[in-house]
Amino acid sequence: MIAVVDYGVGNLFSLVSSLRFLGLECTVTNRKEDLLAADRIILPGVGAFGDAMMKLNETGLTGTIKELAGVKPLLGICLGMQLLFDKSFEFGEHDGLGLIPGKVVPLSEDIRPGLKIPHMGWNRLEIVKDDPVFKYFNNGESVYYVHSYYAKYCSDSILGVSEYDIMVTGIVRSGLVYGTQFHPEKSGSAGLRLLKAFSEI
Repeated sequence: MIAVVDYGVGNLFSLVSSLRFLGLECTVTNRKEDLLAADRIILPGVGAFGDAMMKLNETGLTGTIKELAGVKPLLGICLGMQLLFDKSFEFGEHDGLGLIPGKVVPLSEDIRPGLKIPHMGWNRLEIVKDDPVFKYFNNGESVYYVHSYYAKYCSDSILGVSEYDIMVTGIVRSGLVYGTQFHPEKSGSAGLRLLKAFSEI
């Protein structure tokens, strides 16, 4: 069973629909006992880092997520991936979960002026390090992004990147902790295949 963490940031309908389409048992929850009982955990998220971290802390699940991260597979999606890092500089400076070394910084500071922010739309994902999460995924397939910040100083954890003037961190892993900056649940067949592979890790 996959536990999808509900902490009040984002519409979970697309993600849950994708998991159920794949025939995967899942539950949307903010209860510690559900996370303890789950085989895998997904941490989604849309919005601002500081607000999301505050809401996650308010659920009382932060400590549980940290404890379980080394025991069972955990996948952070979009803002959920950013929360996995040490720190974010979105509207100030905020501490993250510290599960993957690195920082979340503005795209606008690293790409050339005039490029659209947020980075939104389909981009090819280039695999830079082989991993079981790519079991059903082909190098260069397109995935769907919507973000204005990205993970940096995390080269040891990067599995795949997409080009948007710079090479944007697309997917990361540290131990059993995975993160995708793109939305697999909105990335068509390619995204579904990534979710399927995650469910088998």
